[in-house]
Amino acid sequence: MAVLATVLLMVLAGVGVVVARPGPVAGWLGEDDASTPVAAGATPEPDPSEVLAGPDANAPLPTPDGVKAALGPLVGAAALGDRVNVSVADVTSGQTLFAKGADDGTVPASVTKLATAVTVLAARGPGHRIPTRVVAGNKPGEVVLVGGGDPTLAVDKKGYYPGAARLDDLAAQVRTALGGTAPTSVTVDGTIYSGPVYGPGWDADIPTGGYGGAVTALMTDGARRDPGADPGGAERVTEPDLVAGRSFARLLGVPAGTVKRGTAPALAAAAGGTPPPGTELGTVQSPPLIRLVDIMISESDNLLAEALARQVALARSQPASFDGAAAAMDAEVAALGLPADEMTLSDGSGLSRRNRISPSLLTDLIRLAASPDHPELAGVFGGLPVGGWSGTLDDRYRGAPGTAAGAGAVRAKTGTLTGVHAIAGLVTTVDGRLLTFAVLTDKVPGGTDTAQPALDRIAAALAGCGCR
Repeated sequence: MAVLATVLLMVLAGVGVVVARPGPVAGWLGEDDASTPVAAGATPEPDPSEVLAGPDANAPLPTPDGVKAALGPLVGAAALGDRVNVSVADVTSGQTLFAKGADDGTVPASVTKLATAVTVLAARGPGHRIPTRVVAGNKPGEVVLVGGGDPTLAVDKKGYYPGAARLDDLAAQVRTALGGTAPTSVTVDGTIYSGPVYGPGWDADIPTGGYGGAVTALMTDGARRDPGADPGGAERVTEPDLVAGRSFARLLGVPAGTVKRGTAPALAAAAGGTPPPGTELGTVQSPPLIRLVDIMISESDNLLAEALARQVALARSQPASFDGAAAAMDAEVAALGLPADEMTLSDGSGLSRRNRISPSLLTDLIRLAASPDHPELAGVFGGLPVGGWSGTLDDRYRGAPGTAAGAGAVRAKTGTLTGVHAIAGLVTTVDGRLLTFAVLTDKVPGGTDTAQPALDRIAAALAGCGCR
């Protein structure tokens, strides 16, 4: 819980979540302050504390009739298509304020990551770390690199994810454990995962388009070919486990040609002399899970989402596969007392067009995460983009007509596939009341140019009206 408090810099005020710092990801991960002085004559960015005001526990509650009057004309916008499903609820009381197809399963796209975040925080806890280990192999000189499912693992300090575990640290541990004995081969073991590496229902261009990739238990830098690449659309390697193994071999001075896939021997107790097969030679740990959730949501990181979904599977003794993760997430939602029958998943990232989640289940998940009864779930809010300020909402709620009221008042996860546009999160009304909302559309004509502003007008209408 100390990690929860210090990393997210959030407090639970009653049943409302106040996020005091909607800053960039690096600032949440203990990195040095990367801010730069404001140039002479330039307009400084607003203080983050002024961007997202805290809710007023005594603020008047909007009425269903008031919300209907505000949203009715907007949810029928032609730009959103003929299937627009909406749920709006009050966070404090849980009262439903607006519902249109609210219980209908709808393609959620990346809004799926909210369900992934809540279920992994519930199943593993915010302080859980994912290990990457090295053990002595069965053959003399063989070391086995065992992936535990940490996609943020870096080769060295130039890695993509701030604060990630590193292979160069692991190699140093191995050299110490082996003393003067030099390893001669590297085997990579990713057998903690099973099943296909690409998700069912993924569009054909996802494995090569940079937003998805092969899901393996061992990879470095989210399988990015270049860890210095921009967050979105980065080229991915096709065999992440072998690429990681070759990087590790290089660090150990072992020929890359010796790297192969295999299975680690059972763990054995350390002994004097040459370590017997299965002896642990080194371990590194991922950042706390709460940090991984933060990155997943703020960057909409698809491979990280798939890794976290598999952590739910492992926590529930299910196969760490697409099917096993989906079944485990379903079971976790049911264990939280929510209607799991309103969710059907094929992956944890939202890349699959087979996913279905109802808007009301999303608002239920958000409201539960904001409840003081589940402080372990509050980590879902840290990475949520803020309208007009950060993440995927950075350039929204700024210029499109009818959206300005959402700037600084909307904190939400977005989702986009061709023909699918979604948004779900929190909005503070002009009176200071905290609401949760979800708008899912999966039959959108045309592109994003008109659909996104139409979605934003809905959230901005909630922010800008008392709706009484």
